[in-house]
Formats: sequence, structure tokens, C-alpha cells
Amino acid sequence: MKKVVVIGGGTGSFVVLSGLKKYPLEISAIITMTDSGGSTGKLRDQYGVLPPGDVRQALIALSESEETWRELFLYRFTSGDFEGHNFGNIFLSVLERVTGSFESSIKKAEEILKTKGKVIPVTLSNANINAELATGEIIKTEALIDKMEKRPRIKRLFLEKEVKANRRAVEAINNADYIIVAPGDVFTSIIPNFLFPQITAAYKKNKGKKILIMNLMNKLGQTDNFKTSDYLKAYQSILGANPFDYLLLNTSRLPSKVTSKYSEFGEKEVENDLRQNLRLKLEPGDFVNSKLFAPEKGDKLFNRSLVRHDEAKLARHIWNNIINK
Repeated sequence: MKKVVVIGGGTGSFVVLSGLKKYPLEISAIITMTDSGGSTGKLRDQYGVLPPGDVRQALIALSESEETWRELFLYRFTSGDFEGHNFGNIFLSVLERVTGSFESSIKKAEEILKTKGKVIPVTLSNANINAELATGEIIKTEALIDKMEKRPRIKRLFLEKEVKANRRAVEAINNADYIIVAPGDVFTSIIPNFLFPQITAAYKKNKGKKILIMNLMNKLGQTDNFKTSDYLKAYQSILGANPFDYLLLNTSRLPSKVTSKYSEFGEKEVENDLRQNLRLKLEPGDFVNSKLFAPEKGDKLFNRSLVRHDEAKLARHIWNNIINK
């Protein structure tokens, strides 16, 4: 089977992994480990554990277990002392404390959830990110960078202190036939994975095909008014020239109820300003899930994506038009 690595975090990776697991592929999910907000942030601060939230989502996405287990890992408390916390986050954090290893907690969760593929944290060290704005101001931690507010553009992203990448993540990239960079918040879910020199070096060295799935909407405070070329420049600034072979672009219209809802927060649909060239093959298509996602009850973060890619459409296009063509 072809070896596919998906790099990202959050709902973007969740969607991609959920679709790809239905195909005969050997999947590895490399997941960002700098989340510091919501349930994850509280568990990090209070118990000194590694951030479980994005890892939990990847585990659920790859799960082929009974529905009850998946529902448990998705369950969020809506009242009481645990209000806002997710059961899966607590489960992984407790396992980490009991076993003394975050890797061991993931392995146990993979067994329970019967995952079709491996979930690999990009690092096993405690890591935080900072962002330098165009004005020179420094914003510290993922939670504050992720805050939805109008601000100058982010000039660069960097780790608060130097930590090592997970060797298993580096090995997965070295051995990959295809590397997919998932959609998601560029400066809090995607680029943090490439702040580790070992990860970036392995990515550049890999001779397999590399695929970027373009975001549907811009993110206030991170990618205000970005066009496709702006996203590409953000990745080129850290991955070098021509970092992708394929770029998946949604060309179907988003429902007006979606665009009007986002406009309330000053967010707009990503506009494509790229054309086909010899180095980057544009893959247009209808990749939108027509369902509008409502925030979960008890969720204290109100910036979850309301419109998402369709897992089946994405996976089918990648399989038919890129991997199995």
C-alpha cells in the first residue's frame, strides 16, 4: 500500500483522515502539539500533560471501533466542574499520567479505537509558539495567536524554546509516498509542525508527491483577506520555493447562510488568484460539505469552523486524480 502522511491539526486533519481511511492506504497523521486553549489548555496548565486535543481528533477520525467509543471520545461536559472539558482529552491525559508517557497513552487509545493508521505527535516535548507581527509586537502562546481580532499581519512564527521533533514523525515523512498538508489555521495548526528543523528538512528531502488542501475561509487575526497566493507565500517562507506538487481548490459556491455568518466576524471566502503552471498543478473541484456545523454545547471556544470540506469528496479526488490515476 502507498504510504500517506497527513500533516496538520484540528478539524482540517480530522476531515482529511476520516475520508482517506476508507481507501487501501498506510496512513500516518503528524499532529501539532502547541495547542494551549480550551479544554486542552486547562489540562496542560493544571496537570503538566501534553496537549491532547488535536491528537484526540485524529484518533477519532481514524477510528473503526464501535460507535460508543467514538461518541465517548467526542463527548463534552456541559455543566459542573468539568464544564467545557472533553472526555477524550481527560482520558488521554489520565493515561499519560498513569503510564508516564504520552506515546503510551496514544498507543492504548489506538487499540481501543481500532485506528486505521498511526497518530504521531510532531514532538513529545512541551512546546509553545510565539508570533511576531509586522509591527514588531510579539504575541505569546497559541491561545492568544488564535484569538479572533483585527491585528497587523503575522510576520513570523517561532517556538518559545528549542525542542526536538518526534523521531517517529521524521521517519514517517522520510518514508512517505504522498504528503498531504491539511486545511486549517495556518499559524496555529499547520506551520507549527514545520518549526522543527528536522521536520522541515525531511519534508524538503522527500521525493514523494506533496499536496496542499486550500482553506475555504480566511481566519480573522491570522489570514485576513488572504488569497491563495498569500497562503502559498506563507508556506514558501518556511518550506522554500515550490513546496507542493498539487493544490486542491474548492470551486463550488458556498451557501449564502455560511458566507453571511462568517461576515459577522469579518471573515471572507478564500479567493483564488493562481493559474496552472508547470510546477504546481491546480486541482479544482466541489469539496464543500453542505452541512453547516454548529458549535458543541459546552464548548468554550467560539471560533470552531462552521463550514468544512467534505471528507468523501476530498478523499475520492485525491485517490482518483492523484494517487490511483
